[in-house]
Amino acid sequence: MESFVSFLIFVGIVLLISIRQVNQYQRGVMFTLGKYTGTKNPGWRLVIPIVQKMQRVDIRVRTVDVPDQESITQDNISIRINAVIYYKVVEASKAVLEVENFFYAMTQLGQTAMRNVIGQVPLDELLTKRDSISEKILSIVDNETRPWGIDVLSVELKDVVLPEGLKRTMAKQAEAEREKRANIINSEGEVVAAQNLAQAARTLTDAPGALHLRTLNSINDISSDESNTVVFALPMELFKGIAGFATMIEKKNQQD
Repeated sequence: MESFVSFLIFVGIVLLISIRQVNQYQRGVMFTLGKYTGTKNPGWRLVIPIVQKMQRVDIRVRTVDVPDQESITQDNISIRINAVIYYKVVEASKAVLEVENFFYAMTQLGQTAMRNVIGQVPLDELLTKRDSISEKILSIVDNETRPWGIDVLSVELKDVVLPEGLKRTMAKQAEAEREKRANIINSEGEVVAAQNLAQAARTLTDAPGALHLRTLNSINDISSDESNTVVFALPMELFKGIAGFATMIEKKNQQD
């Protein structure tokens, strides 16, 4: 009886140490005597010690942070750039059987693909067309990792670090471009103002009495403020006419 109880205890211990749990977000890749024998779905699974081994694979969306890379653009400008890769394991067996460490392999592949793509585009395109460059890197990485049972969802360029000298040059160029636009806008405004003034002058010249009415209107506007002092500038011909009229009257009086 004691032997039977001991046997049951031994079997129970073996069963306990043989149970493996596969979570909902995992798949279990099973090996029996070193040979792949199937992929286990979520739940409790029995793994016979020594004879069998199970490796769990996370099938959730994961990220690979591609560290800063020193790259040279097509126009020979040295920059530092990093990126992040979003991927998902779609076939757990291939992720285990086809590559030793798919996470490390993804990191290395992302670095290589990023340097190759950056070397094929000029700096201006890199700064203004990040989406298209990310698509090129995504295409390369996805094609390479497809045999590993991995689906690359997206690649995002994070930071593009430019040399300090180039930053200053670009800042000066941007400032000069802003000044250029401002000068163009100012000159266009002056042209419009000059055209309006010329049109107003023509209107005042062509319409009889328009200039006098404009003068009277201006005087009325000025006189509304008591603090203003109005000085009328009279033409010199008027003073000469008055002086000549006075001389004529004086001569007439002398003759009389």
